Amino acid sequence: MDERTALGLLADRLPTAGDDAAVVDGQVVTTDMLHDRTDFPDGTTRYTAGWRAVGASLSDVAAMGAAATAAVAVYAAPAFDERELVDFVDGATDVCESVDAEYVGGDLDDHVEFTVATTALGRTDDPVLRSGAQPGDAVCVTGRLGRSAAALRLFERGEIERANELFRFAPRIDAGRALAGHATAMMDSSDGLARSLHQLAEASDCGMAVESPLPIDESVDAVADGTDDRLELGAFFGEDFELVCTVPEDELATVHADAPVDLTRIGTVVEREALGAADRSRSRDGDAPANRVTLDGEGFPDRGYTH
Repeated sequence: MDERTALGLLADRLPTAGDDAAVVDGQVVTTDMLHDRTDFPDGTTRYTAGWRAVGASLSDVAAMGAAATAAVAVYAAPAFDERELVDFVDGATDVCESVDAEYVGGDLDDHVEFTVATTALGRTDDPVLRSGAQPGDAVCVTGRLGRSAAALRLFERGEIERANELFRFAPRIDAGRALAGHATAMMDSSDGLARSLHQLAEASDCGMAVESPLPIDESVDAVADGTDDRLELGAFFGEDFELVCTVPEDELATVHADAPVDLTRIGTVVEREALGAADRSRSRDGDAPANRVTLDGEGFPDRGYTH
């Protein structure tokens, strides 16, 4: 079974799970695992790997509207190379410092494949969950989409330096803090914009009507093969770690006034019934209603990154 099926199997046994991170007495905790084979294309530096691996967990903290405090990592590899190990720790340290958190160490182990398991900690007394979206809320996303997809194309072309730059994304801790207290639902877009919208809609039992143009990064234009490929890279590839959220219409201006947030409105939360009879159809991967989310009035497939 794939990751989503496995998570569904465990849902009844872990009733408090389901958001980007767990919150226990104001302490936010999340953990992730990345592998050389699936997460680090040929050419990924160890510095980028450290930044990206720890950044992925910090992104989950951001999605809860929390302040990041610290991170640790397990570093496993077939052999320990001094330069690679130092570069990894430098990347992990620098991404933590970029969000006013601290990298405090971890564990070392040997393994047949370079593998990283990361844990990030944060604090909030008012976490933003996935389940609070209400009809009439604005659907928004931070930043620009498709950077990781563009990076993968550049790795394949041998443009290693630029690819590594795009792979080192900024965890949206500041944006998450600015949205906390305003956003009714929020998560990060690690599985892709389309899948994230479906997950928010499912958790909140609503629909989402999204409209073009989507905020797709200019780096995608340099590698995309036409309009359809551009949408594929921007909306379905995933691994962008932007925040996808819903905000009451009358609070959007306040969000922008409170802090400089690169936030784009892409649609509106609607009642599921408002999407019409097509909502009862299935998406192309068969596991969710195709039109729980629409793009320009057409079904926006529940498709994205799958482990």
